[in-house]
Amino acid sequence: RWVRVSVPLDPECVSDFPLRLLGLCNNFAYVVMLSAAHDILNQQESRNTPDPVRITRGNRSNSSRYDCNPVSTAAVLLADILPTLAIKLSAPFVIHKLPYGFRVLFCAFMAAGSFLLVSFSSAVWMSILGVIFASVGAGLGELTFLSLTVYFSRDVLGGWGSGTGGAGVGGALLYSGLTQAGLSPQVTLLSMLVVPVVMCLSYFFLLDLPPSLPQWRCAETECLDIWENLQRGRVRNVNQVMTAGPLTFTEKLCVVKGLLWFVLPLGLVYFAEYFINQGLMELLYFPKLFLSHAQQYRWYQTLYQVGVLVSRSSLCCVKIRNLWTLSLLQVVNAVLLLLAVRFQFLPSAWVVFAIVLYEGLLGGAAYVNTFYFISKETGDRHREFAMAAASVGDSLGIAAAGLAAFPVHRYFCSL
Repeated sequence: RWVRVSVPLDPECVSDFPLRLLGLCNNFAYVVMLSAAHDILNQQESRNTPDPVRITRGNRSNSSRYDCNPVSTAAVLLADILPTLAIKLSAPFVIHKLPYGFRVLFCAFMAAGSFLLVSFSSAVWMSILGVIFASVGAGLGELTFLSLTVYFSRDVLGGWGSGTGGAGVGGALLYSGLTQAGLSPQVTLLSMLVVPVVMCLSYFFLLDLPPSLPQWRCAETECLDIWENLQRGRVRNVNQVMTAGPLTFTEKLCVVKGLLWFVLPLGLVYFAEYFINQGLMELLYFPKLFLSHAQQYRWYQTLYQVGVLVSRSSLCCVKIRNLWTLSLLQVVNAVLLLLAVRFQFLPSAWVVFAIVLYEGLLGGAAYVNTFYFISKETGDRHREFAMAAASVGDSLGIAAAGLAAFPVHRYFCSL
């Protein structure tokens, strides 16, 4: 007897700049934690291990030819993705009960807490807790803003994708640049506290919220009149109307089943690329290069994020419906670099730089095209839930990659 009527803004009047900015701020802490993973583990190792016990070879921290940390950077990856995965698996079924503004404030608080905890960390558990804070904020923010895009023109998805790609480049480049310029990781992380503030300002002051977000309801007879007017073309600029009450649990399960052909290739792409990023990048070390091991790792992450930014911003130019092709190409990248770590046949780090740039292009293209076609091919009634639920695909792939990276790290570091 009650109908929610969602009335988006006129698409021609909506700028995607606020969503670009929100995408950048939402993913910023998550990206910085992955870029700082090597430093976080090195910092805790140096604090907790007496110097005479450590074995050094130039800038190496142990006797392995791969210059391994005792703990794989996959530990940071898992702390960065498992909370996100838990949120994405559960939140789409209950998150509609929370106002969007409250969610944004919570995400900003978690991002700020992550920077503070990692900056002032005195033990591994504090650093990992800070990474978990970043994960919770980014995960809740992603499904929140993906759901929010359905109230605007479909074109804003390109803005959101571009913003998240910009977070990758901005976070990785800023962290790498400031630390290489001489700032300590602690000072660098503290300087990034401005990002959660910008996130709140972007949502509450820059984004023109659709009038349907403070949901208004009407009696059955009134809503039938509205629907009749819509059918006769008397009401314009309305993209989503007539959701007869909230989705039932059975309906949501049916939507999830229909999303599998989007979620599976997206998950495979992210499994392959994060297996590279957190399982292999740390082991792709070239001692004769002018960059230290930590600097090589940071720039691998930065170039990967450059590729992600370019491809996530490409939706206005090219759209790729065949997501399985992107998945298979990414798997080829992972196998190639796995063999390169084992047999060390790559001549220099510059070849790895090119490969990780290409890896980022594939990953970003898979992400933005997946959500574009979900938005395009899902009915109005189910679109908001579908956009939130599908976001679990990349997190599943990343979590699986983190788990797979541990035995790989242990094997190579024992050589």
